[in-house]
Amino acid sequence: MVVDELAQADVDRIFHALADATRRDIVRRTLSVESSVSELARAYDMSFAAVQKHVAVLEGAGLVTKHSRGRERMVRGNAAQIARARALLTQLEDLWRARFSRLDEVLADPPPPPRP
Repeated sequence: MVVDELAQADVDRIFHALADATRRDIVRRTLSVESSVSELARAYDMSFAAVQKHVAVLEGAGLVTKHSRGRERMVRGNAAQIARARALLTQLEDLWRARFSRLDEVLADPPPPPRP
């Protein structure tokens, strides 16, 4: 079970990181093509430092990795961590679907007859 594989703090970091639209876009971009932080910064209407901070949050959650290529810091999406997040969401969906199914069963049962 994915929940057992990830500590609660890891789960919190993943979903905090993915809560921001810019960070989700950075993950999307870097899953398809490795990019330098400078290239990423040019894609957004914000400072280089702001993009660096977004990348740091993503890296802290394990959603991207960084490595040096010459003077540039390259960012690559971490597909394995994305898969863990997706599996966690699937588990939560399954849990809630099971609860709703059980609720449907409870509501569908006729009430017991009154006791004399």
